[in-house]
Amino acid sequence: MENNGLTSTTKQVTKVVQGISTSDGAGVSLTRIIGQPDLPRLDPFLMLDFFGSDNPGEYIAGFPSHPHRGFQTVTYMLAGKMRHKDSVGNEGVIDAGGIQWMNAGRGIIHEEMPEQEEGLLQGFQLWVNLPANEKMSAPNYQDIQPDLVPLVNAGNASVKVLAGEFDGVQGPVKTTAVAPTFLDINLCKGTTDIEVKSGESAFIYVYDGHVSVESGEQGTRLKQGSLGILSITGSRLSLIADDNAKLIFVSGKPINEPVVQYGPFVMNSQQEIVQAFNDYQNGTLAK
Repeated sequence: MENNGLTSTTKQVTKVVQGISTSDGAGVSLTRIIGQPDLPRLDPFLMLDFFGSDNPGEYIAGFPSHPHRGFQTVTYMLAGKMRHKDSVGNEGVIDAGGIQWMNAGRGIIHEEMPEQEEGLLQGFQLWVNLPANEKMSAPNYQDIQPDLVPLVNAGNASVKVLAGEFDGVQGPVKTTAVAPTFLDINLCKGTTDIEVKSGESAFIYVYDGHVSVESGEQGTRLKQGSLGILSITGSRLSLIADDNAKLIFVSGKPINEPVVQYGPFVMNSQQEIVQAFNDYQNGTLAK
């Protein structure tokens, strides 16, 4: 696999975090991994939720209309379907294997509701912060259908490239504000190498099976439901699976700006949060 000019060091997993069970929206059961006390945020990432259930009672109520300002939301479906619509007339369905990358920018009101009444619903939602000069940008969507997501075979792994680049292959999501990398990796038994760009915040989250992460002579074993924060000094990691395992790899350059958050509003100052709340209350947030 290409090095692509990335440095190789001996650093690897710097912290392991377990998600906590919670609910959001109208009572959807989920696991919150980023955005909880043990990992409030990982600049530029504000939140990571994993939802997965074949019990409709745990997901059927969905996420009714709610506002956002100042960041981007990423919904990636592993199983099932999610319908979305918003205050400016966009509407569609995110299918299994598809991804929606929404720039909330200066403000949008949207909802996400399961497009099914039974069966497995499983996926991720990731919140990506915006720099100050992009927080009041125009809202927009990128709805990526499953057949537009490239699949790269890399040794013992198959890698879906959702955003960023892997092994010379570009993902379909185009975002210039933060330009993160988002990979869905299916490991077969054996070892696969992956690169971490120097200077980027990066993590892997194991959602099926378990993975040993090694760099140099040191290693960390991550079980299902564990997030491993990776060194930002740059690293070539060896991912080792004793059996089939699945994980996501996400990285992005830190913004290094103040973060003031009030629920679905993420700005740089308390004054901007008050303005966002007032705009929502008087109906001008999404105009």
